[in-house]
Amino acid sequence: MGPRITKPARQCKAGFERAPASTRPPGDRRAHRSGPQGARRAGSRGPLLITNNPYQGHEGGKVMTAQDDQAERDSLLSPRLAAWINGEVAALYPGYFALVMATGIISNALFVEGRRELSDLLFWINALAYPWLAILTVARALRFAQALWSDLTNPRMVFSFFTLVAASDVFGVGLQLRGCATAALALWLFALFMWFVLIYLSFSVLTFLNTAHGANVVHGGWLIAIVGTESLVILGTLVAPTAGEFTPAVFVLIHMLWGVGLGLYAIFVALFAYRIFFFEVGPDDITPLLWVVMGAAAISTNAGSTLILTASGLPFLDLMRPFIDGVTLIMWAWATWWIPLLLLFGIWKHGVCRVPLTYTPMLWSLVFPLGMYSLASLRLSLAADFPPLHTISYAMLWVAVTVWAATFIGLVITVWRSFHAFGREDMARPAQQDGSGI
Repeated sequence: MGPRITKPARQCKAGFERAPASTRPPGDRRAHRSGPQGARRAGSRGPLLITNNPYQGHEGGKVMTAQDDQAERDSLLSPRLAAWINGEVAALYPGYFALVMATGIISNALFVEGRRELSDLLFWINALAYPWLAILTVARALRFAQALWSDLTNPRMVFSFFTLVAASDVFGVGLQLRGCATAALALWLFALFMWFVLIYLSFSVLTFLNTAHGANVVHGGWLIAIVGTESLVILGTLVAPTAGEFTPAVFVLIHMLWGVGLGLYAIFVALFAYRIFFFEVGPDDITPLLWVVMGAAAISTNAGSTLILTASGLPFLDLMRPFIDGVTLIMWAWATWWIPLLLLFGIWKHGVCRVPLTYTPMLWSLVFPLGMYSLASLRLSLAADFPPLHTISYAMLWVAVTVWAATFIGLVITVWRSFHAFGREDMARPAQQDGSGI
């Protein structure tokens, strides 16, 4: 018998209910609140207040007109925008690079399928999103170092930083497909450096700073470490021929990384299965990060297929080909097995337990596995010379495109509402995401 979980599972209730503050989507967090309540004009003798308006007030007993109100709004726009951005940077979700991962993997799959126009559109979205998220991350490190360090030392959050590694590699693959070999190599080297830093930092945090008891700390987001590891294999295979005299060393390294990823997956998925199948699970425990379990198996399949399709030129690596063939097929089968079960989890949470489906940055961790499964199936069909897998790949690709579009619309609506609601008296203040859920 394993240790018991002391926190009782949340019971399903008929009808909709407001999620507790600790489980609200991280994309809605606010570290700072500012608004018109604290803003005054120069020379003002009182707070602004206008009837039936969130920017309401009086100035020396004089009721402001609509024109005065509009002028006041215009004068407050820049400070308000700055305060809003400041709050978003402070509360930036570490796993937001999953947006780049999801967009990039679908773009790459469309490119391989010959859908260049749509692939290029998603690629350019990524070309904007990747540097923008990088700038926000650097700004958070400089201005809110304590908040960043708090996430880095949180056992349930630290593995989310591996989205930076995977996003760099996925974006690098898109660059390589378009002939930008030098930029792709630079991104691979950067991702490799960040992987070395994060892999030992994360396991140190898990070893020395973990205070959770039993299986409570087990988290689907842990498997993003495997996704980051295997992404190095995929981009490394593509850039290895451009490494000159280091090409053999790169091929040896990426074969080693593929094995490391498989080893980590075996460890984490065993703990994950123990947590989800043998302990109580409530609706709040079911999060989009569960899909990373499937995505990690899918990217291991993609990495293995890429190794099979690439000639290393090293005889002892070629001898590993039968082993890679077998393991790659097993990983694809394992990823496929998870899909119906994950769909059942979602139906139970949102259909049976009536939990509303709303946008959260973690949804990108659901979109990415769908796109990765599509591309992995395509690569495996080429490696195994088995065309039926291509049919599965093509069908899943358009499922991934549809889910990506819905999630992107949710992102746009959330950002728009967030900005326009910022500082309003009736706006709730969500709690900071703590990585709750499985």
